[in-house]
Amino acid sequence: MLNSGIELLIDPLILKRLLGGFYFTLKVSLISILLSGILGTLFGVIRLSNNVVIRGIFRLYLEIVRILPTLVLLFVLYFTLPRLLDINIKGEWVGVVAFVFWGAAEMSDIVRSAIISLPKHQTESALAIGLNRFQLYRYVLLPQAFKQIMPPSLNLAARIIMTSSLLVLIGVREVIKVGKEIIEVTAFTDPAAPFWIYGAIMILFFALCYPLAKISHYLSHRKG
Repeated sequence: MLNSGIELLIDPLILKRLLGGFYFTLKVSLISILLSGILGTLFGVIRLSNNVVIRGIFRLYLEIVRILPTLVLLFVLYFTLPRLLDINIKGEWVGVVAFVFWGAAEMSDIVRSAIISLPKHQTESALAIGLNRFQLYRYVLLPQAFKQIMPPSLNLAARIIMTSSLLVLIGVREVIKVGKEIIEVTAFTDPAAPFWIYGAIMILFFALCYPLAKISHYLSHRKG
């Protein structure tokens, strides 16, 4: 069993397909993380607006994201929306939209919480010397909030990577979909194929997410 499993994983064709699927998963995840970070930071700043209507809209957005399962959002965007609009959307881009919709909301809460935790005199002093609102956030508030933003944002990045496995349910050929295809072909000759293939996928996800969790833990407990 051990030898056959190792032979299965070092087979050039199988290894290439598995790594190709993982690369696809990583690409979708990284695009989603990047866009979530940019939009989430922007939304977090907007949520600090004095306008009650704007704050209410973004608060509702955050509540919807927290209540609505990501899987349901994927199904709505992939199966329902294209029929209503009579358009064809690739599964990977549906995944990016769904993950960014969720990730940006979570990121906005991280950014908002970090900024409001800063001493109020930082804002008062910056405005007193003539900085406008953009300069206030660009040069004063966001740089100081960065240390507080990083640990939870790294955790969010890891969650987005792990959640990307849901793409298999809408037929996207990410790493788990590729793994299932490999198992369907090899299971007849090697009954232990699911153990080795899914084990390899687990190791790939662990190797990617574990460092993010450790860095997040280190930053959150670092003094100064």
